[in-house]
Amino acid sequence: MTDTSNPFAAMMAQAQEMAKSMNPALETFSPEGLEKLWPVLPKDIMEMTFGKGISKEGLDAKTRLLLTLAGLTMLGAQSDTQIRMTVRHALEAGATKEEIAETIAQMAMFAGIPSMHRAMDFAQEVLDENDEKDTQT
Repeated sequence: MTDTSNPFAAMMAQAQEMAKSMNPALETFSPEGLEKLWPVLPKDIMEMTFGKGISKEGLDAKTRLLLTLAGLTMLGAQSDTQIRMTVRHALEAGATKEEIAETIAQMAMFAGIPSMHRAMDFAQEVLDENDEKDTQT
């Protein structure tokens, strides 16, 4: 049982209970498990979530995802699952390998070279997976 005097532990326990009630298979949910289950959102959902949802003339999904990638890099590239998923979604939204690499590289000045290097490693994993898929088809 979790320590209910810790609000974060209590919140996580409540979220876990909610997930279990919706689907018992979610009892052992993890971000890595979600990444395996759903590596890329369908395009319509991605555009609704990351696209021009607030303003019709606003940022498109590709730009929002590149900004998300920059933010994740700025946070020290601690979230490997989120970075890999964001790179997959950015590719799906039309970003090129060069745009992804440049977005991450731009953060070196602000987040530091170790964060930039770590984010590049995670992005490279996804790009390698895509290259592997392309050669198989």
